[in-house]
Amino acid sequence: MHGSLKRPHRGNIVFDLDGTLVDSAPDIQAAVNRMLEGVGAELLDIATTVSFIGNGLPKLVERTIRARGLPIERHAELTRVTLAHYNRAATEATRPYAGVAEALTRLKAEGYSLGICTNKPKAPARSVLAGLDLSGFFDVVIGGDTLSTRKPDPAMLNVAFDALPNGAGVYVGDSEVDAETAHRAGIPFLLFTEGYRKSAVEELPHQARFAEFTALPALVGKIMGHSPA
Repeated sequence: MHGSLKRPHRGNIVFDLDGTLVDSAPDIQAAVNRMLEGVGAELLDIATTVSFIGNGLPKLVERTIRARGLPIERHAELTRVTLAHYNRAATEATRPYAGVAEALTRLKAEGYSLGICTNKPKAPARSVLAGLDLSGFFDVVIGGDTLSTRKPDPAMLNVAFDALPNGAGVYVGDSEVDAETAHRAGIPFLLFTEGYRKSAVEELPHQARFAEFTALPALVGKIMGHSPA
């Protein structure tokens, strides 16, 4: 079992998923392009796909519809089609970023409780975590369809922290959406700089940033006032 070593509870860490823990853009691109093939539209390249990620699948499909001049009245239908394609191959090319499993193992061993707050729908989020052998690290998964609102509305993040022991902690993400969500929730934000953000690092409010997951446990300890375990 991940992180089976028992230590006193040190705090909570909630993570975004896409672009933070996992590089999922290739599988998202494949699902969108299968949908576009079905309607005879031009496919998306990977850079365009990444630029559309961050506000949940319905928004990604909306951006795709507008970019390809498709009827917006088909949004609900094409969202369902895209999700069905994605669910059939959610981990075909998706991989955790280097050092993710090791960092999560260390954080669990040091006594932190971990959660997920993602705009990806909950079922495919859980499927990705299971397919990459990451499920056991997390005590709660809040997806884009868990509530009636999505990030950057802070309600999702608040629900995630409320499900963990002793309330708030830190949020770890990669994007403008994540930074705004943490800011609106009043929660310290740690920025993973190698994900899907569109803006310069300096434009995103954050308490600390990192490019490699080997640095994350020490950063968390510093933010939360703990020395290394």
